[in-house]
Amino acid sequence: MAKLVRESGLHRRRYGYYWTRLIGTTIAFGLVWTGIVLVGNSWWQLLLAGALAVVLAQLAFLGHDSSHRQIFRSRAWNDWTGRVLANVFVGLSHMWWTTKHNAHHAAPNQETRDPDISPGVIAFTPTIVASRHGWRRWFTRRQGWFFFPLLPLEGLNLHVASVRTVLGTKPVVHRGVEAPVLLTRLAVNVAVLLVLLPPSIAAAFLAVQLGLFGVLLGGAFAPNHKGMPIVPAGTEIDFLRRQVLMSRNIRSNVAVDFFMGGLNRQIEHHLFPSMPRPNLRRVQPLVREFCSTLGVPYAEVGFFRSYGIVIGYLNDVEHRARDPFGCPVAAQLGR
Repeated sequence: MAKLVRESGLHRRRYGYYWTRLIGTTIAFGLVWTGIVLVGNSWWQLLLAGALAVVLAQLAFLGHDSSHRQIFRSRAWNDWTGRVLANVFVGLSHMWWTTKHNAHHAAPNQETRDPDISPGVIAFTPTIVASRHGWRRWFTRRQGWFFFPLLPLEGLNLHVASVRTVLGTKPVVHRGVEAPVLLTRLAVNVAVLLVLLPPSIAAAFLAVQLGLFGVLLGGAFAPNHKGMPIVPAGTEIDFLRRQVLMSRNIRSNVAVDFFMGGLNRQIEHHLFPSMPRPNLRRVQPLVREFCSTLGVPYAEVGFFRSYGIVIGYLNDVEHRARDPFGCPVAAQLGR
């Protein structure tokens, strides 16, 4: 399949698509801030806070694409585009995000290797569930119902994790650039709001913007792997099954493509991470046919169904993590 995809030209850069997105989203960012200045002391600012969250999420998706070398042929151009988008516009550490996300791609849903299922507020594996007692055990058995109420906190969590990384003791590539730029961006953002708005409206603005930003990003990433098989730490699986069996696609439409930043074609993205986002739609039939030929289950569900799976899984991790989609998947993992 890899040879067929290479010959199809689907790895070619899509400069027109990405330049349009980069310029258009940057203009939208400027227009929202212009609106904030013009509207002034008014609770209508909360609508602009929501608009800003949407724009920042789109910039974050573009940063994700640049981290995967999807936008430019040049490694340096991709890296610096991602660094500017993340640190200057979105307020996240590019290096923190890239390191974490690359580890996820290398071993999706594998215990001790995938940081996205590591211990946290939510328990994603039976091992983590078994380690919890008392009120934490009570919470874990109902955590699916808390998933959406917790999503608004994800925006704040991303900023905190970024700051801790650039100020921490572990080595960080380009820390000399990322630390001052990231910290300045976060401080200026708050300062400008306090200068332009009364403290009450400024606080509400930040709450809405951070909350919706967390929902948009967390909601785009969660349905792609949560509820798919959990791989034991020492298990070895070939590349195709490692990427396909642990990933789930969300059926596409214009709204889903926009709000999920193209991540709804997660299987194709994991198989071809450097493929430009708009080409994933074109490679999807090839991947589906190839998986069917080999008898590899290809998971694709509707948008709302995907969240139903996630909530059900989180409420019963102990049992559903063992065999969430029936015996064919378990058999594939066993082999």
